[in-house]
Amino acid sequence: MPKGFEDAGQKPHYLGHRERLRERFLEGGADALPDYELLEMVLFRSFKRGDTKGMAKELLAKFGSFAEVISATPERLKEVDGIGEATITELKVVQAAALRLMKGGIAKRPVLSSWSAIIDYCRASMGFEAREQFRILFLDKKNQLIADEVQSVGTVDHTPVYPREVVKRALELSASAIVLVHNHPSGDPTPSMADIDMTRKIAEAGEKLGILLHDHIIVGKNGHASFRGLQLI
Repeated sequence: MPKGFEDAGQKPHYLGHRERLRERFLEGGADALPDYELLEMVLFRSFKRGDTKGMAKELLAKFGSFAEVISATPERLKEVDGIGEATITELKVVQAAALRLMKGGIAKRPVLSSWSAIIDYCRASMGFEAREQFRILFLDKKNQLIADEVQSVGTVDHTPVYPREVVKRALELSASAIVLVHNHPSGDPTPSMADIDMTRKIAEAGEKLGILLHDHIIVGKNGHASFRGLQLI
């Protein structure tokens, strides 16, 4: 018997399943669906026919969570049988939309009064990356976001950072303050001695030119660490 059919002449069972999922989503929102069902709904767009439940569960088993699935690289996504360019595009559109929404929530608000939103945005944008990234949030005199830039991308456990270049870029943007952010692909956000040394050098260089370092945040899939919270700056 072909997959998705009860017997000859009947409609595929997944058609009713898809409609039921849509109804539950519209009535109860995303919270009404577990991760695998929300992922199924994303997969509906690239798989017009067939049962996507198995694929959704396979993706979650491989990557761990909905966030990790949509954040996975195209190369790793292709390791799952049946995942092609169309599906990868749909997953990446969902990721981009989520990040755009989160960034919009912090763009016109003082950063220090929306700190939890900043943490959520940084974790979503960097916490699941396979390589280290070093990002800077540039702020104006009102602590509103001027720019959000990835300065460098490194390896699985190192990314080059040059304090002089950080301060130079802040001056170019007329920033009054900065927030440093980088990720630990290992998942453990605990600062290393190299992280601490680099942060202090940037703080000292910025202080001489009137640029305040508000914080350095390290993000990973298992949480985050704040240098200010840890009293390291």
